[in-house]
Parts: sequence; C-alpha cells; structure tokens
Amino acid sequence: MPPILDLHLGDVLTLKKPHPCGGSEWEVVRVGMDIGIVCRTCNRRVMLPRSELERRVKRHEPAQ
Repeated sequence: MPPILDLHLGDVLTLKKPHPCGGSEWEVVRVGMDIGIVCRTCNRRVMLPRSELERRVKRHEPAQ
C-alpha cells in the first residue's frame, strides 16, 4: 500500500497529466476526505477524492 500524502493548505502539487489550459502546478485549498485544488495557471478549482488525487500526484512541494 502506497504511503498517504500529508497534505496541508498551500502545498503545491504537480500532477501526472497537465490541465487543459497547459498548467501543471496546483495549490491545495481544502483538505479533508475530498481535496480541493486550484490550477496556478487559470485558477480553475477542482475537488478530487483523496484516493484519486494520491494516484495522480507526481511531485509534492510543502508550503513555505
């Protein structure tokens, strides 16, 4: 079983596939059973179940 991501508000994620706008970086804006992320290029907001997001994450940068 893969390790569970320790996500916090403000963390930056890079997903395996880019967003249709061309952006590849997302910022975490909601943490819980579902994770809210915002595209840093077009500001599109998306909610994903934690299990699905963990499969899609390529890189995780903790917030400063």
